[in-house]
Amino acid sequence: MLQIVGQASDGLEAVNQAGALQPDLILLDLGLPGLNGIEAARRIRKLSPKSKILFVSQESAADVVREALSVGALGYVVKAHAGSELLVAVDAVRQGKRFTSSSLAGVAFTDDAEAPTCGSLKDEEPPVSLAQRRQDIPFRHEVEFYSDDAAFVIGFARFIEAELLAGKAVIVLATESHRRGLLQRLQQHGVTTRAAIKEGRYLSVNVADFLPTFMVGDLPDPVQLKKAVGNLVAAAVKAANGQPPRVAACGECAPALWAQGKADAAVKVEHLWDEIARASGVDTLCGYVLTTFQLEQQRHIRDRICGEHSAVVSQ
Repeated sequence: MLQIVGQASDGLEAVNQAGALQPDLILLDLGLPGLNGIEAARRIRKLSPKSKILFVSQESAADVVREALSVGALGYVVKAHAGSELLVAVDAVRQGKRFTSSSLAGVAFTDDAEAPTCGSLKDEEPPVSLAQRRQDIPFRHEVEFYSDDAAFVIGFARFIEAELLAGKAVIVLATESHRRGLLQRLQQHGVTTRAAIKEGRYLSVNVADFLPTFMVGDLPDPVQLKKAVGNLVAAAVKAANGQPPRVAACGECAPALWAQGKADAAVKVEHLWDEIARASGVDTLCGYVLTTFQLEQQRHIRDRICGEHSAVVSQ
């Protein structure tokens, strides 16, 4: 017999409800506003370790599913098949068995549900996040590490869609190819990007054009970076809904610098952005598509970057 003991409208509420109610089973979507489903699951595992987690999402990309299972979820149902699979999945997960939708057959998933995810390196514990060190942070400054460009577009599009639906204005700082991919992905998911752009709630800037506005030599100038970001935030605030106006941002300024061999500049940009975003109350997602060299030979840079964020996720 199943009994619903609680419901949540966003990720943070789901975490709080789980901690308070300690349910036997939790159903989570990935695209939750406020806190994405994967990060919510990671926090729930700490607050309610006996709760079994089942994801139900429209996403079917292998990297996304692997990440969902890696944080301790036992099941993953693709929404398109929920009508025939959800009850079966619920029954399996309640018994402690792993369940994945039939459409994911043939995809190899890790069997290590407890594997740490920072940088996708399973032999290391993820660094202590800003959220753990400073519990009073009123905003998110998260970083996601992606295996390829396709995963990057999926992760950023999910973030953008959730923030737009929450009534926020969204600033996007990305490469030209990623900007095109994001628009295509958002349109495929029914997001009215044309209206958001016209209203000024979707501000997309080519990172190649943005970097020169604050880089002096090989390092960012704090004053110029604050001015450049301030101009974008001011424009977004005018278009944001709600009182006070709410703004979110996602970008790859620091990743672009790291890719150019300017690792110290990348870490400095992350640190400065954290200060600026905290002062402005701007929720931020930073995205890195990491090469094998960066993962294996520059772990110390990755760890420094992780330390400048409130949460770390890999795709």
